[in-house]
Amino acid sequence: MMKVEGVRMHGSKDIRLEEFELPEIKEDEVLLKVMSDSICMSTWKEVKLGSGHIRVPDTIGEKPVIVGHEFSGTIEKVGSKWKNEYKAGERFVVLPGIPGQMGAPGYSYEYFGGAVTYCIVPNEVIEKGCLLHYDGDSFFEVSVSEPMYCIIGGYNANYHTKPETHEHFIGAREGGNIAILGGCGPMGLGAISYALAMKNKPKMIVVTEINDDRLNRAREVISEEEARLKGIELHYVNTAKMDDEVKELMELTGGEGYHDVFVYAPVRQIAETGNKIMAFDGCMNLFAGPSDSGFSAEINLYDSHYRNTKILGSSGGIKGDLLEALDLISKKEVKPAVMITHIGGLDAYADTTLHLPEIPGGKKLIYTQIHMPLTAIEDFRKIGEENPLFTKLADACDKHQGLWNKEAEDILLEHFEV
Repeated sequence: MMKVEGVRMHGSKDIRLEEFELPEIKEDEVLLKVMSDSICMSTWKEVKLGSGHIRVPDTIGEKPVIVGHEFSGTIEKVGSKWKNEYKAGERFVVLPGIPGQMGAPGYSYEYFGGAVTYCIVPNEVIEKGCLLHYDGDSFFEVSVSEPMYCIIGGYNANYHTKPETHEHFIGAREGGNIAILGGCGPMGLGAISYALAMKNKPKMIVVTEINDDRLNRAREVISEEEARLKGIELHYVNTAKMDDEVKELMELTGGEGYHDVFVYAPVRQIAETGNKIMAFDGCMNLFAGPSDSGFSAEINLYDSHYRNTKILGSSGGIKGDLLEALDLISKKEVKPAVMITHIGGLDAYADTTLHLPEIPGGKKLIYTQIHMPLTAIEDFRKIGEENPLFTKLADACDKHQGLWNKEAEDILLEHFEV
């Protein structure tokens, strides 16, 4: 047995940072040392529902589950069955969507999740190919590869038709128009970054938001000029300042409309706008997961019949999407760091999760081997007036457009002697 520290869910809205014992691994299991875990809005929804969530067992009152599923770290110990596949000290990636089952790390397992110092990967997860090797040099990029693979899964869920055939082709329309509605949050920024990197590049991307601060940050980390250099026309627009948002969004495309529409906020008005701005053979993806099981909106069925428009939703992705995300990250072709706005330690995890919708900014990245208050990257410089660590972190981030990066990660982990 070994003592570990982690955040476990005991019931609805009941998550606790606590020490508990981890059993010795079996011969068909692998022990992981978790280094970082980014907090997902899905975890907030899970904690809100407790055992009412489809992935959470009814027994959490007696056997609490470790939360967190966007994690990275190193392999600590390997059971004899897997000695030829994994080695202690190597880095890993976990595919959280395990094929053929609803149970998942961070939702369903007593000893397998991300908000913890060490965890155990069960045999059935390894056998399904969900413990992957990773040869990158940072932990944070793996933690945000999970949201990136969900984004890629969303793009790959979209489909279009080939004229005069019954064939479909998967993915966004090459050379088409993409609308990312409510798109200046962390996942929306990831979606913009991916759209600039994917093979079937669009002609135009239009990103909507109703908050100028969020729009300005989006421009800072992914500029219109960066898109132009890749042959893509990028527009950021504040729809709150439009008299007729449907008309004005359509005018940006010359009346053609949008071939791929992504709804990144579960708001009825946004979904209805998305439905109205689709081009012929357009596809709208409700990417943002609503917490209301009765969430609905008016849709134009006439257009579905005569203009071949399609509406679908996506959640998560498949292994191929994760592998694509890791490949793009390793090649520096996408910028997953655009999603991260706050850094903290394991002691900040529970409170941050419980209040996640109230905390502004993007992804909250937690380093599980340390204790540190949740801190906004934009506040590093000011805090550095009292704490030299944060001056160093601010200097490192300033070298990278104000984004979290490997240099900053190394400074943090060295300071805490991890």
